[in-house]
Parts: sequence; C-alpha cells; structure tokens
Amino acid sequence: MRAVQCVAWGGLEKLELQDIPAPGAPAAGEILIDVAAAGLNYADLLITAGKYQERPLPPFIPGFEIAGTVRAVGAGVGRIKAGDRVLAAVDRGGFAEQAIARESDTFVIPDAMDFAVAAGFTIAYGTSYGALTWRADIKPGELLLVLGAAGGVGLTAVEIGKALGARVIACAGGAEKLAIARAHGADFTIDHREENLRGRLREISDGAGVDVVYDPVGGESFGIALRSTNWNGRLIVVGFAGGTVPQIPANILLVKNLAALGFYWGSYRFKQPALLAPAFARMFEWWQQGKLKPRISGRYDLAEVKTALSVVAERKAIGKIVLTTG
Repeated sequence: MRAVQCVAWGGLEKLELQDIPAPGAPAAGEILIDVAAAGLNYADLLITAGKYQERPLPPFIPGFEIAGTVRAVGAGVGRIKAGDRVLAAVDRGGFAEQAIARESDTFVIPDAMDFAVAAGFTIAYGTSYGALTWRADIKPGELLLVLGAAGGVGLTAVEIGKALGARVIACAGGAEKLAIARAHGADFTIDHREENLRGRLREISDGAGVDVVYDPVGGESFGIALRSTNWNGRLIVVGFAGGTVPQIPANILLVKNLAALGFYWGSYRFKQPALLAPAFARMFEWWQQGKLKPRISGRYDLAEVKTALSVVAERKAIGKIVLTTG
C-alpha cells in the first residue's frame, strides 16, 4: 500500500511516500479501514518534528484522523461491521491507504457524509464540542469569543457555539476569513489586524466582557482576551498555532474569579471514552440538520503531503485540509 513515512524527525522534508506492506488482520477490539481520506492537523507538524507530547521513533506513519470503509474487524468487535462507512481517530498511521483503529475510536458516519468531510470532522469538531460542553459548560445566551475563528478548529467552535445557543464573536485576520466566519454563524466579527480587539470586545459586551474564550492560537490575543472576560469567565486553551505559549497572570484569575482550562481531546479517548459516542451522535444530528457545515479548503493526494502540510504550517487554511488516497 502507499503510505507517507516520517523517516527521521525534522518536519516536512523528512516525509516520504513509500510502498510498504499493508497492516494485516486486525487484533481483538481493532478495525481495519480502507482509508479514503485523512485529516491534517497542526499536531502532524509537531509529531514529525519530534516536538509532540508523544515522540514515536522513526520511521512511522503520521496522521491522527481518517475516514473510509471497514475492511475487517477483530475479535470482540460488535458495534462496527465490515462494509460500514466510518470515521476514526488513530494514534498515528492515518496517512496511508489502510489503517488500524480501535473500536472505541471508530464511529459510523451518516450515509450522505462525504469521506473528505468525515476525515476532517473527528478532531476539530470533537475538540470544539468537548471544550465547550465538558469543560466550559457553556450556556445558551452566553458570549463566546473564538480566536483563530477561520482555522480548521476555530471555525468548528463558531458552529458548535451557535448550536449550543451561545452568542459568538469570531476573531480572525482579514475580510475573507471574517466573511466565512459569519457564514458559519458568527454574530459578531473582529479583524485583529485592523481593529482594537479589547475595544471591540468592550463595545460588543456593553463593557461586561465575554463569558467564554476559546483559544487555539496563543500569542498576544490571549492576553487581551484574558483581560476582556466577564466575572466568572472561562478561558479554554486548545493549542498554540501562533507559536507562542502565553503565560497567565494568576492575580487576574483571582480577582475576576476566572477559570483557565486546558483541553486536549485525545486524552478523553482513554480517560473517558464513554463520552465520545453520544457526542458524535449529537454532532451528526446537527450536521444532518445543517447546523454544522464543515469547510474543506483543500484536498491533496498522499503524494502531495508536503504541500498540504505547508498550508497548515503557514496558517493559510480556511477550514480543513485533507489528504485523499485515490
């Protein structure tokens, strides 16, 4: 089968498309999937550079999320069967024509859902759903600020926030990105390149501040958002796509009764896997109702993996980038 191998830590230049043996029969509790598409994430850049929290020794196949058709199931698998159309999270191995996933990480997708859409659904929507419900416990009518609102994860937070009844402020750079955020449900938009973020947040909130901040970016905007929260606000740290890890002054947390919450969706696969199935069932229902409108801004063949990941690295993607196998 064709697969993208990271032959040494060092980023994009260490990725090679190779012809390697297929995975073979799935073990107990596992599923063998013919991969139609795989989603790209900022974490793919980190793991290939040896900077991710997990550091598999090369050579290895990157890729954390896939969609395709089940070829075979291992002993004890009862919820999934051969022939099912599924999406799945994997520890790695997604950038290949076949991959092995655990049953607990695999979910049957709606009949009408395109594989490319499904491939980019797992982590981005899963992250936004979990962050806003399990951690922030956002309530209808609350004011949600989404930083990086046109990125692969940020845009899903706009949609999930709206589906949960929040009023959503989308912050991004440039008119095109803001127009897309509005099309996906944002009630207010802020161009951080042209507008004063703190001033606009004060204006939108009538001086009260926002209730929840969703930040997959880090950097300077985080500090401004921190100081623009309401009393008893919650800040969700999702990632650092901007490259800078912000430092949080504890005194601000104290005087405003703020909660700074880290959120790593992947850990729930092992710590609380029972939460995943009802979450995806609810999100699939929203998708069928048109409340979630995944945006795929680029589809690339496996052979184009370096080009595809460069788009992610340079933060040029508006929505999700996926690899396809044929």
